[in-house]
Amino acid sequence: MAGQFEATAEINRPIEEVFAFLAAGTNDPKFSPRVQEITKTPEGPTAVGTVFTSTVKDAGMKTGRKFKITEVEAPHRIRWSEISKNAVTADEGGYDLEIVGPGTTKVRIFNVLEGHGIGKLLVGFALSAARKDAPGFGQRIKTAVEAS
Repeated sequence: MAGQFEATAEINRPIEEVFAFLAAGTNDPKFSPRVQEITKTPEGPTAVGTVFTSTVKDAGMKTGRKFKITEVEAPHRIRWSEISKNAVTADEGGYDLEIVGPGTTKVRIFNVLEGHGIGKLLVGFALSAARKDAPGFGQRIKTAVEAS
């Protein structure tokens, strides 16, 4: 069973600033408490093929995650795919950004979660937790970007 969750936020910053903050990728720990650490390969601007490697803590367990950027359309769109082998992965995800007013940007983040092996039994719980946290997740993104 696969499923999607998403969150949205209106951020009081110009679209270029919001895009730069999110495209950096290494800012994730500022708005996602599950991300313990994250690195980017190669150095430089995020582009198709950039890989982010992170350590995350879910349900008390730490796992390694790798995401590969599959599309970048500045300043409106970023897409990724998880390339790590975990029980539950985000096979597809991304950010969509749009201008909604002077200096105000709407951000939509989504992830399509897929279970593998034992993860097929767990993906429903992961989706439920992600959907429940979605409004808070959107708010944490807004707070982090506006504080940067």
